[in-house]
Amino acid sequence: MTDPRPPLMWYVLAFATVSFHIGLVFYGLVPNLISRPLHLAFLLPFVFLWDARGPPLVWGLTLTLIGVGASVWVALNHNTLSDQYGFVEGHVQIAIAFALLAIVIEAARRAIGWPLPVVALAALLYVFLGQHIPGEFGHSGTPLRSFLGTMTIAEGGIWGSLTGVSVGVVAIFVIFGAVLNAGEAGQGFMNLASAAAGRLTGGAAKVSVLSSALFGSISGSASANVASTGAITLPAMTRLGYPKRLAAAVESVASSGGQIMPPLMGAGAFVMVELTGVPYTSILAAALPPAVLYFLAVWVGINAYASRIDLPGLGADDRAKARDVLITSIFFLVPFGILLWGMFGAGVTPQYAAVLAAFAGVGLLLTDRHLHVDLVQFVKRFGAALITAARQIAMIGSIILCASIIIGVLAITGLGVKITSLILSGSGGLLWPTLLFTALACLILGMEVPTTAAYVICVSVAGPALIQQGLEPLQAHLFVFWFALLSTITPPVCGAVFIAAGMIGENWLRVAVTAMALGVGLYIIPLGMISLPGIMGLETDPLSALLAFLQLGVGLTALSFGLIGARPIWYRSVLALSGMAIIFLPSFIEIL
Repeated sequence: MTDPRPPLMWYVLAFATVSFHIGLVFYGLVPNLISRPLHLAFLLPFVFLWDARGPPLVWGLTLTLIGVGASVWVALNHNTLSDQYGFVEGHVQIAIAFALLAIVIEAARRAIGWPLPVVALAALLYVFLGQHIPGEFGHSGTPLRSFLGTMTIAEGGIWGSLTGVSVGVVAIFVIFGAVLNAGEAGQGFMNLASAAAGRLTGGAAKVSVLSSALFGSISGSASANVASTGAITLPAMTRLGYPKRLAAAVESVASSGGQIMPPLMGAGAFVMVELTGVPYTSILAAALPPAVLYFLAVWVGINAYASRIDLPGLGADDRAKARDVLITSIFFLVPFGILLWGMFGAGVTPQYAAVLAAFAGVGLLLTDRHLHVDLVQFVKRFGAALITAARQIAMIGSIILCASIIIGVLAITGLGVKITSLILSGSGGLLWPTLLFTALACLILGMEVPTTAAYVICVSVAGPALIQQGLEPLQAHLFVFWFALLSTITPPVCGAVFIAAGMIGENWLRVAVTAMALGVGLYIIPLGMISLPGIMGLETDPLSALLAFLQLGVGLTALSFGLIGARPIWYRSVLALSGMAIIFLPSFIEIL
């Protein structure tokens, strides 16, 4: 570590952070006004101090001390604060409330930049100035003490249910993912993918698709997925002569799809459980067929590119040997097996099962792909897992806390209901225009914001409108969750594309155009879930789900070949239009 500060401090703090969150799973019921403020206290040093140098270090230390002090004060006084029924009392409590709001917003800015904090600041301005806005979008005014109390000393606002998901679920699965990534699980994913698809036409690209699907489900970030798996797949594709724009596009699209792939969906599945009340198993059953179709469409797109340019497979020397595949697969099969056994066999909570799986993953850090036990290597890997987990908990937690400000304002002022009414009136009360408005909102809100945060904000605004149009809650939430991924590959802000293009040295706009064609399923499948709702019924009506799966799969195949293939333009146009008709014509006939 090149950091001049004593590294031991960070390992100790990371160990304390991880131990705190794991301890909550075993300890039992801890009051929310203790666990959630302490969650903020643990993440602030990693947000404000980790990369700070010079004068910014002093400023970061000041913010950390204020934020930790305010959070601990809330935790220590939780009984008294609960008796205040959401009203702050006295100038000290008002100062603490403003300090908490400011520090949460600044933490999010440090973590992901300006877009989300700007929305949070606009929401706060609306609270204080909204009574001066004429018309239906104004409000009658909100008492300051009541608003600050609801946001900072009650179980709403920044200590609301969404923060509870960050504390009790997301943090645990982040720890689980960090442990897997510190060991040989990532290499296991790559070896399995190379053995399964490496010899095929376009094999290097297909290895990227499979490995990113596996790795992306636990990473929680499309950009992080690009940076990790792309470090291996991008050089492999370049070495085989793949065009740089195609190589970067494949990695961007595949990494984005990892966020929608069960069983973890980057922890989004568990946020959805909290917001919808739908059982986890039902969410998995509904999410799996569309996710498989997404990667099918990418696979078909690679084959279509192969009809235009030579895309060789991996050579025998570059493909993993059967023994290596078998050994390295243990490093992810054992933890995943324990996770699934815990949830579906033992019947424990997902977070409890994830902790057991993480403990198994820690045990596997003792050995490497050659089955050599190395205690020195174990210490290094364990330390890396701690640091990675703590930093990711800090980043995701700061985002969710900031998003909680926005959600709190929507609820307190009634703005959420007004935006829902605006969407419904702007769409003329029709479902499909409402869907398109929602998709546009997801694209805008998702810019530079991780998928889960974009999903939470957008579903808070547009979800009620979709449900009022007759969609089932899970159908509406999955639609929004998918479209929250749009900004990973769609200009003007496309984080996965930017990173992949930078890693390979290609113009990002060329990569984005190729990625949009290759990832056409990201735009079509969420709409297909509305046109062919049977695809989400795997748990209740498997036959209808299979028929819808086949119909959507045939349509996507035709559309992908029509967009990318080497045939004459008239033939491709007919193929693409036929694919769209297969997917959407039944729905439009029903409308007519």
